[in-house]
This record gives sequence, C-alpha cells and structure tokens, in this order.
Amino acid sequence: MNDSNLTAIEQSVLNAVQNEHLTSFEILKKVENVSLILSLYNILDKLSSKGVLKSYVKQNRKYHYAA
Repeated sequence: MNDSNLTAIEQSVLNAVQNEHLTSFEILKKVENVSLILSLYNILDKLSSKGVLKSYVKQNRKYHYAA
C-alpha cells in the first residue's frame, strides 16, 4: 500500500498506531485533528479497507495496528 493514497487525517491515525496497538479511544486521545469518535470510526474503516490497518479483540477491547 502506498501511503501517498492516504489523506492527512488517515496518515495521522496510521502514525498513531505505527509503534503500538491502541484502542479507538486511545487513538482519539493521540490524534489532535479528530475530535469525534464517530469520525474516527469512519477513518478506521477506510484505513482497514485500504489494507493498511488491522484490528483484533482482546479482553472485550478492540485494538488497531498498522498492517
């Protein structure tokens, strides 16, 4: 996947999960230009469909990480 196909906000979210697996709420706290959790969910869905983000559930919490 070529990162040049990502929007600035998508790149910010991807950068947040580059070195550690984070929950949606943890990502929301790290990425300053995303203020609403619903917006973040849309971005996470787009990144997942582009193949650059993966997710898994552990102890009833969903974690996201860069693929």
